[in-house]
Amino acid sequence: MSYKQEFIEFMVRSGVLTFGDFITKSGRRTPYFINTGNYRTGYQAAKLGEFYARCIHESGAEPDLLYGPAYKGIPLAVACASSLYTLYGKDVQYCFNRKEAKDHGEGGLLVGGKPSDGQRVMIVEDVITAGTSVRESVPLLKACADVALEGLVVSVDRMERGSGELSALEEVRRDYGIKTYSIVNVRDIISALHNKPIDGRIYITDDIRSAMEQYLEQYGSKGES
Repeated sequence: MSYKQEFIEFMVRSGVLTFGDFITKSGRRTPYFINTGNYRTGYQAAKLGEFYARCIHESGAEPDLLYGPAYKGIPLAVACASSLYTLYGKDVQYCFNRKEAKDHGEGGLLVGGKPSDGQRVMIVEDVITAGTSVRESVPLLKACADVALEGLVVSVDRMERGSGELSALEEVRRDYGIKTYSIVNVRDIISALHNKPIDGRIYITDDIRSAMEQYLEQYGSKGES
């Protein structure tokens, strides 16, 4: 089993990837939903870190520092940094931001490894729709030091349009000139689960697959994925 297939099954078993009738924050009616807030155990955190680490390793990216935007990016950056060391012997730094600057003690907006000139920084996120957190993260990191943005890694690319015809990941590539990576995308999910049971249950039936394809037809990116 590939790690991508394993990750998809992991999301289903964790209650993170679900199917039905949902409304996204943008108001779109969607037949599937990804809620990474449902990860809640030490085992899940460890496995999640491994999947992110494998994605980064296979991409060929060589970050010196992982940055996790608050709040969901915080445990992702920590778990991924731990797994990069455990699996590949790469001891990278990690940091994350505070929602409000601390005005006592060491102060500042960042906690953990502080960015320095020339460092290769990778942003670690869960699922991005509009790319808001990335647009906030890039100037914050650049204000700290003259860092090189090694890329952005997310768990799932929904492959749907952001503010224009491109997906949120494609917009990040266009606007900031940084590489973007995802552990899986929605078409990987369809291929892995369509009429294929997990623990005796089929999650993507013919009807759900049809609804997902219709959703992509209506809201899918018109650019290159």
